[in-house]
Amino acid sequence: MDYFSGHISDLIEQLSSLPGIGAKSAQRLAFFIISQPEEKAKRLADSIVSARQNVRYCKCCCTLTDAELCPVCASPKRDKSTIMVVETPRDLAAYEKTGKYEGVYHVLHGAISPMLGIGPDDIRLKELMVRLASGDVKEVIIATNSSLEGETTAMYVSRLIKPTGIKTTRIASGVPVGGDLENIDEVTLLRALDGRTEL
Repeated sequence: MDYFSGHISDLIEQLSSLPGIGAKSAQRLAFFIISQPEEKAKRLADSIVSARQNVRYCKCCCTLTDAELCPVCASPKRDKSTIMVVETPRDLAAYEKTGKYEGVYHVLHGAISPMLGIGPDDIRLKELMVRLASGDVKEVIIATNSSLEGETTAMYVSRLIKPTGIKTTRIASGVPVGGDLENIDEVTLLRALDGRTEL
């Protein structure tokens, strides 16, 4: 039996389909949105639609952006000879929060996982190899998660890069096994970056 009218129930259902939002959180968010002035609720709805329509992959690093190049790739201050390979845009954001990494990134949008049917062709490895073919890259830092999938991806990427002669390193084990980069504090991330080892 529904406790609320159709519109409220639909809003709660849509919100609860978001990752990390359970039924109670969805209900709380729905009532908050409904209690806001109509203009504020419309701005929220418009920003969701606008983001969905305008956000795309960066032409260079494959992170999400609403311009041809993301702010990191577009910055003349970044060291383009060092590329950090990460799994998701959230991982990129985690390293950017440290304020210490001065190179650029490459976002794979996933990790190799035979159990889930995700192979090398399902992540953005071809784009990485095209970037490395330019000859300007001196080091690739592999910063995938310390999960089984992340380690598998790191080994696969290092094997792809080895023949090019480009220095390939892996972030050190300051990152706990099974941990996601987005949930790790800046000090641990910096320790992992400083202690990276050559593969």
